[in-house]
Amino acid sequence: MTLDEVLEEWHKDSQLDRTELGEEALKIPQLHSKYYKLYANERLKLRRLQADHKQLVKAKNEYFGGTIDYNDMKERGWEPNPLKILRADIPSYVDADQEVVNINLKMAYHQEIVDFLDNAIRSLNTRGYNISAAINWEKFKVGI
Repeated sequence: MTLDEVLEEWHKDSQLDRTELGEEALKIPQLHSKYYKLYANERLKLRRLQADHKQLVKAKNEYFGGTIDYNDMKERGWEPNPLKILRADIPSYVDADQEVVNINLKMAYHQEIVDFLDNAIRSLNTRGYNISAAINWEKFKVGI
């Protein structure tokens, strides 16, 4: 699910019908389940990307250091590195490599989704209190 889709879902689900506060209170567990499922799936995607990132960084370090296995390099579709890079300079080459940059951007994107879903779940955890406060306010307004 994309960040825009998650934001759109949350925009719909975060609205409270002030005339049906009891129904809104009953929907909390269902919404919690929905957003926790999304949260768990996105967190797993992020962890998979983090593992892929570690493997890619290791391979790029070997590539730029000149120690990568030729078959590994061909499997990945990489051409032999013509440069002789000092060991101290390898991290800057790895950080600037387009494949590493792309996976870093994907990780950041999924981290944003995970953070948003975490905040949505926290909001749902306090929703019952907010509904209770709204009910008490309505009681106060009518003099009960």
